[in-house]
Amino acid sequence: MKKGIWDEIEELNREFTDLGISQSVDYEKYYLYSLITHSTAIEGSTLTEMETQLLFDEGVTAKGKPLVYHLMNEDLKKAYDFVRDAARLSTPVTPAFLQKLNALLMRTTGGEHSVMGGSFDSSKGEYRLCGVTAGVNGSSYMNYLKVPAKVEELCAILQNKLQDAQTIRKQYELSFNAHLNLVTIHPWVDGNGRTARLLMNYLQFYYGLFPAKIFIDDRADYILSLQQSQENGMNQPFLDFMSRQLKKSLALEIEKYTTSHKKGFNFMF
Repeated sequence: MKKGIWDEIEELNREFTDLGISQSVDYEKYYLYSLITHSTAIEGSTLTEMETQLLFDEGVTAKGKPLVYHLMNEDLKKAYDFVRDAARLSTPVTPAFLQKLNALLMRTTGGEHSVMGGSFDSSKGEYRLCGVTAGVNGSSYMNYLKVPAKVEELCAILQNKLQDAQTIRKQYELSFNAHLNLVTIHPWVDGNGRTARLLMNYLQFYYGLFPAKIFIDDRADYILSLQQSQENGMNQPFLDFMSRQLKKSLALEIEKYTTSHKKGFNFMF
């Protein structure tokens, strides 16, 4: 009988665990750098994983790359450091928690906005007080007046479902749905995608799961899956996409690990 993708994911997850990959020196640090690089790249950053590593470890900026890309990566790292600590403390998902996440990753690239609905500061995680659209000729996201209540509702649902998700599949799918729903509400004027991916990974850290990555090479499919789910009011297109990304993430990490350990060592003079 043909295996389903979740059977494959569970096999890969067992192999990943049995190999002890996450126990390797600095593995979590460098995988975190990769998560950050791909997340900001989806928003337009052109920093590579190596350039991100040099930025974080050596304080070296990439020549010819805009300062804003470096700031995006540095702020997102602070946000990831925060959520990893929060996961260890089983911090509940509340509107204030989500606003904190957005504030951390928008700390240096956000600012004051004065619009018809009033003034708000996007560097502090404050909700938008204006309408936003999904790209060129895109549809509009929900009215900003509905945002606070919808975020409250999302947080309440997540808190109720946290303990009910007992299997790996249910835990991952809860994190994927949280991602989809938060980015669909679109509470902020900027940083919605990064915050949604951060929330997804937070829930995965909370459960002690391998954190799924969305690859920049798959950006077009990522956006399409979000659009299909939002237009149809069905989460399956996005869940299907994310399960494929999770499988790809695990398989690549296993491949990199096993390949590096097969290489012999020769003295070099």
